[in-house]
Amino acid sequence: MDYSVAIQTLKQSDPLLSEVIEIVGDCKLYEVQQSGDLLFSLSRSILYQQISGKAAASIHSRFLQLYAQTPLPTALDILNTPDEVLRGAGISRPKILYLKDLAQKVIDGLPTLDELQAMDDESIIETLTPIKGIGRWTVQMLLMFRLHRLDVLPVDDLGIRAGIHRVYSLPELPNKKTVEHLGQMWKPYRSIACWYLWRSLEIRITKQSQQ
Repeated sequence: MDYSVAIQTLKQSDPLLSEVIEIVGDCKLYEVQQSGDLLFSLSRSILYQQISGKAAASIHSRFLQLYAQTPLPTALDILNTPDEVLRGAGISRPKILYLKDLAQKVIDGLPTLDELQAMDDESIIETLTPIKGIGRWTVQMLLMFRLHRLDVLPVDDLGIRAGIHRVYSLPELPNKKTVEHLGQMWKPYRSIACWYLWRSLEIRITKQSQQ
């Protein structure tokens, strides 16, 4: 995917982010785009909540193994799986409740990914957040990593706040209002800016170290 226009726009609008872009190099957001249907994407998000990536990957793998005979678990598959079987895969009781609520809402007529693509970001958030365990941040990750939306700013994301804190030499972690204010510079490519802010936490050279 060609992000050249986005990169050029961000460089011109934000000198500090421009330095990060120069150090990090090409945007690789497309390399971490996810696959699978809406049920697969949201069930994965639920399982990854509030635990380490390594532990979540292990639980997600065991979850999928429960349905090894099918390409992807269906909503009926999940609803028909006894809670104790899901517990045996390492899934907590609250997350079992979330998974089954998600499965029921899929059966009741949740939009498909193709149908969501025709909707604007805020409408998608309003459609999906009534699902138990699915908050605004989770839907924003779906927008960025599954629906390829380029102008998403997850103001509550700790990595984004930490990246801003570091790149802009702020005295403390920025609040939601500060993140939104800075984000005005990055429109309409805030997803790309976020990708670079996440990467900024991995690089050693920053504005602070150059002073």
